[in-house]
Amino acid sequence: MSRFSESIPVRVYYEDTDHGGVVYYANYLKFMERGRTEFLRAIGLELDAIETEFGILFAVTEAHVRYQTPARFNDLLEVDTSLIEMRGARLAFTQTIYHQATRRQLCTATIRLACINRESAACRIPAPLIKILQNHLNKEHI
Repeated sequence: MSRFSESIPVRVYYEDTDHGGVVYYANYLKFMERGRTEFLRAIGLELDAIETEFGILFAVTEAHVRYQTPARFNDLLEVDTSLIEMRGARLAFTQTIYHQATRRQLCTATIRLACINRESAACRIPAPLIKILQNHLNKEHI
């Protein structure tokens, strides 16, 4: 199976930084959220349509982030996202944020999500979604 990933550009705005012009650590999680949303969009899945059709949402249950080099105001970054696990009610993604011009790796993360219903109870990922997601599962990481 070939490796599927989705990469998106993210510009660092002043609002993303601390007083010293360095990206505030929690904002990397926002960039990664955008990356996961665009990953799903790239494979034909829209989060609002998933909620409407199946009555489910995905909630982050765990985020393991390793920060290596800071990004700064006005940097252009690239967020690379790969699906690495899918089991029952769980998904896991690996995400890497690079400085676009230098390709220097800034941070890496493994993000785990739970499939939940509208009452916030864990539930299995619906079969039609599993079928689509399986085609984009990166088994190199397993």
